[in-house]
Amino acid sequence: MASRRMVSVEGKEIAISNPEKMLYPAAGITKWDYVLHLARLAPFLLAHSRRRLLTTIRYPHGVGDTFFYQKNVPPNAPDWIATVREGQVTYVLLENTPTLIWLANLACLEFHLSFHYADDPDHPPELVFDLDPSVEGFDRVMEAALLTREVLNQLELDAWVKTSGATGLQLYIPIQGRLSFEQTRRVSRFIARYLEEKHPRLITLERLKKNRGDKVYFDYLQHWRGKSLIAPYSPRARARATVSTPLRWSELKPGLVPEKFTLPTIHRRLDETGDLFQPLLSRENRFDLTPILDFVERKRK
Repeated sequence: MASRRMVSVEGKEIAISNPEKMLYPAAGITKWDYVLHLARLAPFLLAHSRRRLLTTIRYPHGVGDTFFYQKNVPPNAPDWIATVREGQVTYVLLENTPTLIWLANLACLEFHLSFHYADDPDHPPELVFDLDPSVEGFDRVMEAALLTREVLNQLELDAWVKTSGATGLQLYIPIQGRLSFEQTRRVSRFIARYLEEKHPRLITLERLKKNRGDKVYFDYLQHWRGKSLIAPYSPRARARATVSTPLRWSELKPGLVPEKFTLPTIHRRLDETGDLFQPLLSRENRFDLTPILDFVERKRK
């Protein structure tokens, strides 16, 4: 008979089935270990997941085995799981620790979030760029991110940066007002094209990897309604159990690799740094995109 453990989380009783199952074999992390890691990560992950539509990637038999994406709430969900309907999908809202632990028991190893809030689907609170390498190595991605920040600073903007937990970096610009996705797309396209023109040997907007050579793909298209991105502090389904980790800009220098930030190592880092993405949750530290938008729209006429 399969084993299980019962845990009580904020008054909710949750069964952890097969707690000894190995979810990250190379890292030696069982499902029970995973539950404990997520319980410690909860204050950081939940701060950024609340009010966002959740897509998970489930690995029932652990990393390296079969997996599937889950958007719709599973049919066996407890009645205390918060959900919201958008289009044809009933999404889980990752609002609290019991929900996170319940998802951990389902072997959800990645948590991807919508770019908008569930109660405001047309107005993203940030502008986000996703930088992906086309060849192995992290140095070129860091270089592209630093050059992007230079351009943003020239435009009187700034961004917060995190690892994707895989091979890339992601830049978040918190924005003022209630701009539509169409409006933010005009700004992001302008910035992306400028960077490609200024640094043609490093940055490309080419979507097909086979056509990029060794250039860094500057993905501004992912930022759109209905799409999602890996959450800050989400684990990734990679052999070493990496975590999507916010960084200080000063950390982007040779020698840094995404594999430095893993489930076993992230807790000590958070004890030292706290949540480096905390400013994104504030009404302060937000940037006005309308001057750039006005400039772009004047150029179109």
